[in-house]
Amino acid sequence: MWSDHINYYGDMRTHQLVLTWIEKQLSEGALSVGGRLPAERTLAEQLGVSRTSVREAIRILEAMGVVRAGVGSGPEAGTVVISDPTAALGSALRLHVATQHLPVADIVETRVLLESWAAARARADAPELEQAATLLDEMDAVGHGSREADAFLALDVRFHLCLADAAGNAVVSAMMGSLRESIQGYAATLTANLPDWDATAQRLQAEHRGILAAIRNDDGDLAAKLVAAHIEGYYREAGVRHAAKS
Repeated sequence: MWSDHINYYGDMRTHQLVLTWIEKQLSEGALSVGGRLPAERTLAEQLGVSRTSVREAIRILEAMGVVRAGVGSGPEAGTVVISDPTAALGSALRLHVATQHLPVADIVETRVLLESWAAARARADAPELEQAATLLDEMDAVGHGSREADAFLALDVRFHLCLADAAGNAVVSAMMGSLRESIQGYAATLTANLPDWDATAQRLQAEHRGILAAIRNDDGDLAAKLVAAHIEGYYREAGVRHAAKS
């Protein structure tokens, strides 16, 4: 029984005991995506902790995107294991960007590293590329005026996520997904620094189509160079200096 080992974790806060138990269940395969945790009272009794500790652990897991807690009765009730690794990463990144602990220039560099890697390895026949093409058409439809900048940038972020997903690496996709709202937020803020948003938007669209064409032509090297120049060019124009590492 897990409760036999509680003394070993005596210095842990009780909600951490619950988290450790759930992690062990997941790693051993006793719990998997779609599975349900024991009822709150059952889990508290099994682990020898209070129901308050169980609730605190579940709230933490919800924030981390590991579980979804439902109330009441029926198929949506109970605590279900899900998998949304972008949830906690995204929240943490947004907060750290807000505190200026993570400089925008460093996030730009991280984008370049991740997206150039993904573009080089994206599959020419990946279904995500069809969605990427549709998003470009939607960007054209919203127009390039300053009033449409927010809508354009929201679609722009989705376009870049599609390219990352086309590489087929779940970790890279999760990391890009976690950056999504941070990217959209600071990209929108920086539009005020651009001398001519309409001209910038038209240039970005031309670059988007060039990147997509390179991937579809199975030219990963060219796609990687184009996406790096595309990202760095936007932020350089907006006044963010990206310090490339040699």
